[in-house]
Amino acid sequence: MQKIDVHTHILPPSLPKFKEKFGYGGFIQLETMSSCQARMVKDNGDFFREIESNCWDPEVRIKECEKSQVTIQVLSTVPVMFSYWAQPKDALEVCILLNNHIAEVVQKNPKRFIGLGTLPLQSPKLAAGELKRCMEELKLAGVQIGTHVQNKNLNDPELFPVFQEAAKLNAALFIHPWDMMGEERMPQYLLPWLVGMPAEISLAICSLVFGGVFERLPILRVAFAHGGGAFPGTYGRIQHGFNARPDLCAKDNPYSPEKYIGKFFVDSLVHDAEILKYCMKFFGEEKILLGSDYPFPLSEATPGKLIESISEISQQTREKIFWKNAWNWLGIKPWNV
Repeated sequence: MQKIDVHTHILPPSLPKFKEKFGYGGFIQLETMSSCQARMVKDNGDFFREIESNCWDPEVRIKECEKSQVTIQVLSTVPVMFSYWAQPKDALEVCILLNNHIAEVVQKNPKRFIGLGTLPLQSPKLAAGELKRCMEELKLAGVQIGTHVQNKNLNDPELFPVFQEAAKLNAALFIHPWDMMGEERMPQYLLPWLVGMPAEISLAICSLVFGGVFERLPILRVAFAHGGGAFPGTYGRIQHGFNARPDLCAKDNPYSPEKYIGKFFVDSLVHDAEILKYCMKFFGEEKILLGSDYPFPLSEATPGKLIESISEISQQTREKIFWKNAWNWLGIKPWNV
């Protein structure tokens, strides 16, 4: 059986010194520690994350995929690289470098990898242009975007042309949290990743629902990371809020959130069998995608192990989650590996 892991991250083996190039800081650099280890640090010296060669070496990734029986990885950048805070033209240059690298990895291993680009969303015009390049020139399947852009949520009218372009180009969208809300109040216990990330995903879903983006662009194919974050667990409150205060919740879209359940995808990265079973019932088994967050510490070490552990999931449903749903989200005709 194929396994398509839609949630994996990759970096080039080296990064330019963007601070020197652009004249200001805030960018990520790679400090090589050995042939198989490096440190991601901000150019002010602040440590971000230690990574291993599976984050940049396609051959290592392929070997680890074979060990875990993953046939295809969907590649996207590490969200800290979004650089939405940077000057637009500089962010575009960062995106071009990252997107060219992902395209090169895919071109060299076309049966093992599918690529998603990244966009300078602080400039919707530049973002739409880079999206078109990703789809038409680089032959990527779509793009990964963040849950917000600076102080704008995804319903912001300035961002709508990017969603329009994605629909026009048949691009898959993968929405991933970054720069978590309330992070300044969560300095301990990994709370930005444990609390902030799920909240960010719910914020993004609600923004697209209440903001009318899904209503205006029904053909848009969107997947959200981390099982939809806090959204499925707080949906009752969200729906009740719409019912009780339509004067506030229905300002931009008159339709109930209920209309959009089953209209978008989420990955399977929830780390709990009961929660996964609930997500399958809530979103629909046709809308769950295998996703691991490879190769980071909060990933599912063996992609698909949680799904395989649930005896109630039929073989037919496993096929949907492991690979059939992914092809539908990506908008690609299945091929044999």
